[in-house]
Amino acid sequence: MSPGYTVLAVAMMLAAAALDLFVLRTRLLTRLTWWLTYPIVLVFQLLSNGILTSTGVFNYRPDTILGLRVFHAPVEDLGFGFALVLSTLSVWMWRERRETGP
Repeated sequence: MSPGYTVLAVAMMLAAAALDLFVLRTRLLTRLTWWLTYPIVLVFQLLSNGILTSTGVFNYRPDTILGLRVFHAPVEDLGFGFALVLSTLSVWMWRERRETGP
């Protein structure tokens, strides 16, 4: 098995966390608001991923994923979604802070 997709998903999650905590210092991951609202995003991610993978729009090489699936989508997709949402919101908050001041 090639760990390509799995390793990349974990790397993107770690990179997004580092961006949030150490580079931009928005610290979303330390806020209760993030952990209370992220499940809302997760529900819609699971729904859209489930539709796209179950209908064959997206296919994954079995030798590049762990094989664990959530609603037809590889578990690695959850990591990519997490990284995407966290990075986007971190940059958004960082830019807002820069524009409005402390």
